[in-house]
Amino acid sequence: MEYTIQEMRPEDACEAAVLDAQIFSMPWSEHGFLSSLLSEDTLYLTVRAGGRLIGYCGLLQSFDEADITNVAVAEEYRGQGIGCAMLTELMQRGSARGIERFTLEVRVSNLAARSLYRKLGFVSVGIRKNFYEKPREDADIMWKS
Repeated sequence: MEYTIQEMRPEDACEAAVLDAQIFSMPWSEHGFLSSLLSEDTLYLTVRAGGRLIGYCGLLQSFDEADITNVAVAEEYRGQGIGCAMLTELMQRGSARGIERFTLEVRVSNLAARSLYRKLGFVSVGIRKNFYEKPREDADIMWKS
C-alpha cells in the first residue's frame, strides 16, 4: 500500500478530528487541532492513502525535549508499519529542530502501542496513576533519548 507522510495543514484538522473521535474516548476537536497548529512549539504529521487521512501524530516541544501528544492510525490500517514510519519521521523532524529527548504517555492496557514505542527505543520510566478517563486507567510514562 502506498501512503504519504507530510506536515499537517489547517485543512487537515477536520479529518483529524473525525479520526480522533473514531479512536479515542476523549477526542480532540477540529478547533483543538487548529489551535495546536498555530503554535511554533508543535509539529504534526499526517499520513494519507488514496487521498484519505489514515493517521496522524504530533509533538509539543519545550527546549530540547518534546512530548508526543497524539498518535493515531485508522483501525483498518494498523499492523502495516504506518505508525512506526510516521513516528520515525516525527522524531527525525523533531531532532532537526533541536529535540534530543522525547516522552509520551500510553494506556497501560495498550500493549500494541507500548510494543511499538519500545521498538522505537522508548523505555518505561514510571506509571502516572489515573491519567486517563473513560475508562479511568494508568499511563505508562516512556522516554527516548
